[in-house]
Amino acid sequence: MMETPARHGDHFRFDLEEGVATITIDRAEKLNAFTRPMALDLVTLFDRVDRDDAIRAVILTGEGRAFCAGADLSPGQSSLSSRKDEMPQENVDWSDPDTRDFGGLITLRLYECLKPVIVAFNGAAAGMGVTMALAADIRMASNGAKFTLPFVRRGIVPESASSWFLPRIVGIAQALEWMLTGATFPAEEALRTGLVRSLHPPEELMPAARALAATIATQAAPVSVALTRQMLWRSIGMVHPMEAHRVESRGIHARARAADVREGGASFLEKRLPAFPDSVSNDMPSFFPWWEAKTY
Repeated sequence: MMETPARHGDHFRFDLEEGVATITIDRAEKLNAFTRPMALDLVTLFDRVDRDDAIRAVILTGEGRAFCAGADLSPGQSSLSSRKDEMPQENVDWSDPDTRDFGGLITLRLYECLKPVIVAFNGAAAGMGVTMALAADIRMASNGAKFTLPFVRRGIVPESASSWFLPRIVGIAQALEWMLTGATFPAEEALRTGLVRSLHPPEELMPAARALAATIATQAAPVSVALTRQMLWRSIGMVHPMEAHRVESRGIHARARAADVREGGASFLEKRLPAFPDSVSNDMPSFFPWWEAKTY
């Protein structure tokens, strides 16, 4: 069943069809460039995604010929558009939320998300148009897409927590080359280095993204997906496999007693799609979120 397409804020469309939510950045006249209010709106949309058990997977894409041209540098839209004498560098209150890089607010929210996130790069992606997508689980692109991380060419530094995400996705050597040169690179290079998993003709990109999202939405248990997503992302910071073993042991112990396991086995034997009864809103195991505990 398809939910009537709705707008969220001034610059996003939200669609829900058969368990797959599609969020479209809809500011094509500005190449979908981001402002701080847009970043906060997108964070709010992902709050909605996590709350709604009808949503099993998310696709993030853009309207028009660009995915996102980065932060909007128009006067008053970005901290980078302020005059130097308006930005005192001494006695900065770093607890002030306004000092936070707003691209990082997006990537950290995606990192915390309980639903799998697919980014479909429908066109050019620059700056935070690339970096905010790094916390997605799967990235796909139109074969005409181009990418650039031009921070050093603008006199700034990487943002959106990309100095953490990018080396983990493409390796430190490739991350350094892209970040230190600020050069534009084509979709083929993004594919070769693992930044995206596949390239598609423009008219085939969204159908391919929806097909992949539908596989998750119709065949994977939502609680298991939520746990698995967090287990893999958070294992990157673990210093010993014993930490992963402890978390996995708790997950296996908890899920072995869940109704989803019985349905998973029955649907397999009966050769039908599963109808998993457990929900993210009600059935997450008691040890979640394990990383907030002092020991696990």
